[in-house]
Amino acid sequence: MDKKIIDVARAAGVSPATVSRVLNNRELVKEKTREKVLQAIRDMNYHPNAAAKQLRSQRTMTIGVIVPDINVSLFAEIIKGVQNKAESKGYHVIICDYSGRKGREPDYFALLHNRTVDALIFVAPEAAAEIFAEEADKGFTIGVIGRQIEHDSIPCCYTDNAAFSVEVIQHFVRQGHRQIAFIGGYPEATDAFERLEGYMKALHRSGIGFQPALIENGDFSEEGGYRAFLRLREKGHAFTAVYAANDEMALGVYKACSELGIRIPEELAVFGVDNNRISRYITPHLSTVEQPSYLMGSMLAEKLLSLLGEEKPGPGEAADSRIEVKSRLIIRESSTFHREGGSASSGNLGG
Repeated sequence: MDKKIIDVARAAGVSPATVSRVLNNRELVKEKTREKVLQAIRDMNYHPNAAAKQLRSQRTMTIGVIVPDINVSLFAEIIKGVQNKAESKGYHVIICDYSGRKGREPDYFALLHNRTVDALIFVAPEAAAEIFAEEADKGFTIGVIGRQIEHDSIPCCYTDNAAFSVEVIQHFVRQGHRQIAFIGGYPEATDAFERLEGYMKALHRSGIGFQPALIENGDFSEEGGYRAFLRLREKGHAFTAVYAANDEMALGVYKACSELGIRIPEELAVFGVDNNRISRYITPHLSTVEQPSYLMGSMLAEKLLSLLGEEKPGPGEAADSRIEVKSRLIIRESSTFHREGGSASSGNLGG
């Protein structure tokens, strides 16, 4: 037996078999005992022989996370959630960023085919659902965050993009806005499409005519939001509020307004999505939609670990592969300048 395991057992006051059960994430170990063993492992800086464990289990003990752009704060928080949950069960995480390389998502299935990883998590994927279904049908372990895939073997964790977008527009309407612009992300991105869908639905419910000229697409970046806002201005159509499909693009709107001398929220109300760190520190503070990104990463990782046999599923969990998490609106200064009587004519922005 590994001499180090014996040393850890002695330090924790347990048997070597108990240490082995903790290292292999086995059950039948009381939580208090498990913590004593883990503390002894940390104190002794003990690193189990990963190669031996892999040989025993025929696993790589690695999960891959595929993201469209690691610079987007939402994705970074999701990765943290995945990594912390995975590492708590002895797994490593590798991160693949395919920003600027459209259509690359299917290429990463090679990581599964070559047994480089045991499972793949795709964050906000744009590829056709059938591609993921085909891989799952081959027996590969795949999870998706930020989008629903209708397949019983593919766990998904997501928020209702359309529903919270309706809430954003209703907030603008209550503040007296009638000319509301929308800056979306990549047209092919599912979350961007669903947010546009919610925007249009809310306009219809509020009796506000839909104006295609008030829609522009960015690329979920600050620069994309900045340029999309300038294009909206160039069209010459009046608007008093902007709903940006993420906080990065909302920051681009702030930059354009600063250059053009447009006051937020007195002349233009702005709303973003994601509640990233900077939204709380820019002036005025940015109204936004909070998505529990860290929790989404952690919950999806837990679901995948359950499929890999590392986590015991709770009651009813095994049959439910879809996890919808709740979002919430965070109302700050950027969207709270009320326009009396619902008229926005005094502050209309156009070209």
